[in-house]
Amino acid sequence: MAFFDKLKESLGESLRGVKELWSGGIASLFSGGSFDECFWENLEEMLISGDVGVDLSEEIVSDLKARAKSAGITAKRDLKSVFVSMISDRLSSVEGMGRPFEITRPPLVLLMIGVNGSGKTTSSGKLASRFLAQGKKVVMAAADTFRAAATEQLQLWGERVGVRVVAQKQGSDPAAVAFDAWQAAKASSADVLIVDTAGRLHAKHNLMEELRKIYRVLEREAGAERIQVVLVLDAVMGQNGLAQAETFNGILPLSAIILAKYDNTAKGGIILRIASNLKVPIRYIGLGEGALDLSPFDPAVFAAALMELEDDKE
Repeated sequence: MAFFDKLKESLGESLRGVKELWSGGIASLFSGGSFDECFWENLEEMLISGDVGVDLSEEIVSDLKARAKSAGITAKRDLKSVFVSMISDRLSSVEGMGRPFEITRPPLVLLMIGVNGSGKTTSSGKLASRFLAQGKKVVMAAADTFRAAATEQLQLWGERVGVRVVAQKQGSDPAAVAFDAWQAAKASSADVLIVDTAGRLHAKHNLMEELRKIYRVLEREAGAERIQVVLVLDAVMGQNGLAQAETFNGILPLSAIILAKYDNTAKGGIILRIASNLKVPIRYIGLGEGALDLSPFDPAVFAAALMELEDDKE
């Protein structure tokens, strides 16, 4: 319980600014006395402004109205816990939401995708660190051969956490790097292979073909059942992040999402839209630069922390 208390404290602290930004301070709507039609209109507007989207916002408000009527709730304060439960339930309905990666047939292959600057390489290193802490053996592949800096960054992570990084010279075939890394992971009886890839959306067609080739090579060698395609999204992107997710999901079968950089500049609604639109689980969430900056995403903790008020006064 100590770990989860610490996680909730960390999440609550990181969401303090988000709570004020998400939907323009939606939590404040649920303080005070009875609600009226103006309350519902304001709630819908705030959800939309917080990147929840028009259709989903209307659906959430309609559902909340129905629950309030069914339970005979007349006070906004009493409606708050129902709203929190609704958010948590919607997120939890996505299979795998918040669950750590499971290694059923080692080596597990995590194919890390996303645009440049989203936090892919950093997330790869931190995932490696988490697996090592669990006593697992990890190999990483520097398959972003377009940027020398990307390879160097991953190699620094490898040195930092003590993980072998398979790399080739700049301009090499990324699929060849992935192949070599798979062979190395298999030969060394590794539990996990983490493959870092490029994310050049300005060269969208070439990038997507490159990703498809990497996936085909890994699928041929490792089998699709071993591969988890992990999209790393910069939470600050908001609606653009959802557009990125939809683009990548159209190219490869997304297995999981890591929402990086979820700090005081992010909006919470994008999480609901991703869950609703894509049905892809968010496995981890980035909370800043501290020790828990890549933590398992807990829908219940997220919903509760997001709606906590500093002063719960009428």
